[in-house]
Amino acid sequence: MNDSPRDLVLASDHQFPDDFESVLDDTSTHRSTIGCVIPAYNEEESIADVLAGLLNQTRVPDVIHVVVNNTTDATVKLASQYAGPHELHTELGEQFTEVFVHDIGKNPDKKVGALNYGYSLVEGYDYLLGVDGDTVADRRAVEYLESEAVSDSRIGGISAIYSIDESPIKGFLAKFLITGQRSQFAAFNLHNLLRGRNMAVLGGQFSIFSTQALRDVMRENRQRTPWVKDSEVEDSLLSLQIKSAGYLTKISPFARADVGGMTTLRALDAQQVKWTYGAIELMWPGQRGDTKGQPFHPNLRVRWLEHFDMLMNMFVRIAFVTLLAASLSIGAFVFSYWWLVPPVVAIALNTRMALTMKNRSARDILFGLLLFPAEIYMWIRCSHFLRSWARFLSRKKVDNWALQAKAERGGGFGHWVPLIGAVAVVAAMVAVWLMLPIMVQSTILWIGWPIVGVITVVQTLSMFVKLIRRQNGFTV
Repeated sequence: MNDSPRDLVLASDHQFPDDFESVLDDTSTHRSTIGCVIPAYNEEESIADVLAGLLNQTRVPDVIHVVVNNTTDATVKLASQYAGPHELHTELGEQFTEVFVHDIGKNPDKKVGALNYGYSLVEGYDYLLGVDGDTVADRRAVEYLESEAVSDSRIGGISAIYSIDESPIKGFLAKFLITGQRSQFAAFNLHNLLRGRNMAVLGGQFSIFSTQALRDVMRENRQRTPWVKDSEVEDSLLSLQIKSAGYLTKISPFARADVGGMTTLRALDAQQVKWTYGAIELMWPGQRGDTKGQPFHPNLRVRWLEHFDMLMNMFVRIAFVTLLAASLSIGAFVFSYWWLVPPVVAIALNTRMALTMKNRSARDILFGLLLFPAEIYMWIRCSHFLRSWARFLSRKKVDNWALQAKAERGGGFGHWVPLIGAVAVVAAMVAVWLMLPIMVQSTILWIGWPIVGVITVVQTLSMFVKLIRRQNGFTV
């Protein structure tokens, strides 16, 4: 049997007591240690690829813990095929790692519980590498993340650039949704890269954390574990806490990872609503029992801007369609070529964003060039935004984790609620409009069009600034 790294160190300590202290003091020979934690829930379709990808890294984690929770499929069986010690020949030399598979059974804290269980196993390492059970990284991703983390002790966590591998996706709707999500990830990644590579959210998909930073977070927030169970977005809250503890939260310009995408409307709706709802809880002062409410925290200012942009996008689209239909109904619409400027700028911006993607495809380019795919996807995102705020303002407590799991299994019809509501609202508005006298109708149009016009001009200028902004050679 091969000796473990711990056994080799103890052996060295025993044989060379006079030299052991000098070796510890020589930081130039110190090699950081990385413990990898993979929370896995029903990941039988991807867990083998995830583990194979980690074992194929140029810098292999020193230990890999797969923490399986609440699973009902063959995740444990498939992951167990990789369990045990591995001696690997890599570009950086001979490396050793060991894979452990833990089936913790029914876990009420779900992913958060699995992450905290994994942390308890690797808290003695220098870094914790969090990897989702459906995320496959480029072979040098760990090497890039570790190199930057080691180079600056101020870094509390650093994330890879995320995208989605579209090659295995089948079906027109699934491909459309994945292309939209790829564009959404690209915009998010580029925004963070251009903000001094400050990452507002260290996504759990593939991020490395300093365990010292995690200990500081637990101490300052009086937590027993790094992740708390009462947050819908455990990664956003932890990122906020790391930043508040005085550390940097960064995004790597080199490390890349493909995450699992949502291929159905109901699954995408459940995921986006959970994310947005959780973000609102963090943004809104006094909503969480364990935080004082920090709406103007640096990491949350970005979220407020995202929500304001989405609100304006939704308002302009709904107002434009409403005013256009109202104008046509009384023969008062006058076409102006100036209305073509915003779509043209949007096409240029979407196309440039697609060209910024490192692994772009023809579908990504067409998504930007044709306008209509991006516009349809924006309407879908607006429905998620509306549902999230409606759920939050209703004060109705729901388990968004459970709803997402149900949606991914094909259950639930909540994603149709915005459409049903829109049909009802349109019907009511048409009935009211037809009852109004022509003078009132004309007044509404006279007031409404200038308001929409001003907001559209501001949005178009904002898009133009993004279009001409230097991207400093970054690719996403």
